[in-house]
Amino acid sequence: MQKYLEELNENQRNAVKYIDGPSLIIAGAGSGKTRVLTYKIVHLIKQGIEPWSILALTFTNKAAREMKERMVTLTDEAAVNSLWMGTFHSIFARILRIESAAIGFPSTFTISDTDDSKKLVTEIIKELKLDPNQYPVGDVYKRISMAKNNLVIPSVYETDIEIQKQDLAAKRPDIARIYNLYFVRCKRSAVMDFDDLLLYTNILFRDNAEILKKYQDKFRFVLVDEYQDTNYSQYLIIKKLSSVHHKICVVGDDSQSIYSFRGAKIENILNFKNDFKDYELFKLEQNYRSTKHIVNAANSLIEKNRNRIPKVVFTENEEGEKILVKEFEDDKLEALYVAKAIKKISTAENFKFNDFAILYRTNVQSRAFEDTFRRNGIPYKIFGSISFYQRAEIKDIVAYLRLLINKNDDLAIKRIINYPKRGIGTTTVDKIEEVANSNNVCMWDVICQIEKLNKILNTRAILLIKQFQKLINDLTLKSKESDAVELVNTLLEKTDIKATMSEDKSPEGVNKYDNVQEFVNYVQEWSSRQEENANIENFLEEIALATDQDNDKKDTDRVSLMTIHAAKGLEFKVVFAVGVEEGTFPGFRSVNIPAEIEEERRLFYVAITRSEKYLFITHAKRRMKWGQYQQASKSRFIKEIDNRYLFNETIEENSEQIFDNNKEYSKFALKSQSSFPKEPLIDVSKPKKLKSIDKFLKIDKKVKQTDEQTGLSIGMIVNHVKFGKGKIIQLEGDYPDTKAIVDFEKEGQKNLLLKFAKLTVID
Repeated sequence: MQKYLEELNENQRNAVKYIDGPSLIIAGAGSGKTRVLTYKIVHLIKQGIEPWSILALTFTNKAAREMKERMVTLTDEAAVNSLWMGTFHSIFARILRIESAAIGFPSTFTISDTDDSKKLVTEIIKELKLDPNQYPVGDVYKRISMAKNNLVIPSVYETDIEIQKQDLAAKRPDIARIYNLYFVRCKRSAVMDFDDLLLYTNILFRDNAEILKKYQDKFRFVLVDEYQDTNYSQYLIIKKLSSVHHKICVVGDDSQSIYSFRGAKIENILNFKNDFKDYELFKLEQNYRSTKHIVNAANSLIEKNRNRIPKVVFTENEEGEKILVKEFEDDKLEALYVAKAIKKISTAENFKFNDFAILYRTNVQSRAFEDTFRRNGIPYKIFGSISFYQRAEIKDIVAYLRLLINKNDDLAIKRIINYPKRGIGTTTVDKIEEVANSNNVCMWDVICQIEKLNKILNTRAILLIKQFQKLINDLTLKSKESDAVELVNTLLEKTDIKATMSEDKSPEGVNKYDNVQEFVNYVQEWSSRQEENANIENFLEEIALATDQDNDKKDTDRVSLMTIHAAKGLEFKVVFAVGVEEGTFPGFRSVNIPAEIEEERRLFYVAITRSEKYLFITHAKRRMKWGQYQQASKSRFIKEIDNRYLFNETIEENSEQIFDNNKEYSKFALKSQSSFPKEPLIDVSKPKKLKSIDKFLKIDKKVKQTDEQTGLSIGMIVNHVKFGKGKIIQLEGDYPDTKAIVDFEKEGQKNLLLKFAKLTVID
């Protein structure tokens, strides 16, 4: 047996050695999929197959690069360089440049990125005098992209009755006009976007039989990575190219098909047996990544899906910890628990921060963890999304707040003077800025004397500017008499930001609406933490500091925060799957659609299988929305996991009790035969290990009945100037750090420092 084959297990080896016909390799999570694909190409070369006759398609340049680097160590470098190997887009662009004349393009055509493509769409929307709120560029571009990936060209799009009905129902009947102009201008400019590379390859092969035959003869072997993620356009190209030699090998995992929103079709991998009836099926079922409990839990979940290729993933790794499922009273305690767990585990296991990942269903869920990590000194990085405070809709609101306290902030003015749309055009703003610069004053000074510009601005523009000035003046007055919470809510109402966002039902619009809602939640939480000075100036300072830290790229040892979609293909020693609640995961839009529930379940399967050693699943009884708590319930997906692999913990009601004396870990160790150290995870005899642990991690608190300094006792009914009437349910610590836990009638439980709380006893 050749040496490189000895590095594979039996199933991997069989999959690699089979080169006589079509084959489908179903690769379970952590089963060595990339290695098998790499070794199969090496095996083909060693069997005398000409490298230039091998077509290998991947979804990322990184995957192609890593596979080539590994191949060079196993075979001849010149042979590896002769392969037709790369992403779908890079390989098809190469073919299109060679055959460009057949599709009416020069070989020097330009490939535009998504931003450039969206700019062109924006210009066309403006040219057609369409309302940009009715035709958000992101949604229009996605609609065009989906059409191309389903091989629907403009002439078909505008005559298809069903498509036109859909656009009419969405109140966007002019998308066909936009698409047609976009298509024509791209071709006139010799520009292709990413979707065009697939579309024109299909057109090339459809309309030019001799060219199709040329590449069918050339590529004796076709190999495709992540086949479950292919869309219709990619599927057709692959099928055509492999229809002569029938030497096609696709690798993937139907259980990890999670990109239908991008056009991926799970049917491509499920129906492979129908397209190539003489195929051989290979299953890679040994997981090399995770513990037995994690692997078995994932199996017990995914077997609930009906639309799947059956397989049973197993591992010879250690049994490991059971999966800790933990319920919290609210999302704040959830985030605090995760922060403390990271510090505890990193100390006990000597893990780095980049060994940890926080996985959530939607980007909006990152905010609570960003804030908590920042307060607890935990470095983090956002993957697949910008930081919460860097999102455009959040920066827009912050710009309003900045302007209310600093009228000299020209950047804030330019950002929000026409947000939401109020008819103040770019030309008007440019003229105001020009006058301000020539007179060495700020833009607000010019705005306050806008009537003096009657010779360079028309009457309507002056009127709109005066309305903007009044809005800002009214909000400024409000800021002087309101706390941060009331001010932000008033701002969202008076500016029509909330109303405008609530009208946009597109996925992009809903996401922005959710982000603004989460911002309101944060202001509410921040204000409740302040004993005094809960004003907008202090709030903005905290936001500014958070943003500065988020932009610091020097330290790469950071906890990873990302959506589960962004986590696919990655692995971490410790994973926290958070916010696993009905209505969030699965999302409320999916609950009545079986196919979407199955995809959501596959997404949860991906989350589980990212973890190597420890997995935590958390959910809360209530979450804040628009500053108000709403009830939440545990996701059905948690209930679908076999209880043998789970350790369920009770609700944590008090943030100060989380992790005290490591009580839950001692229970965890007892009930699941933990591999955690038996001694406390933070050794209180070694102060140096406590240097980075903030006040929330102090243990061995002194709980008492009465505080001698203030005379307050457990059970007393007290009044707080902000939270109202409540009952003291716990006292702990010594003066000046004595804390009281008070259960307020309207606000619920609060942890208060007595030296600031100014509680008065109600007789």
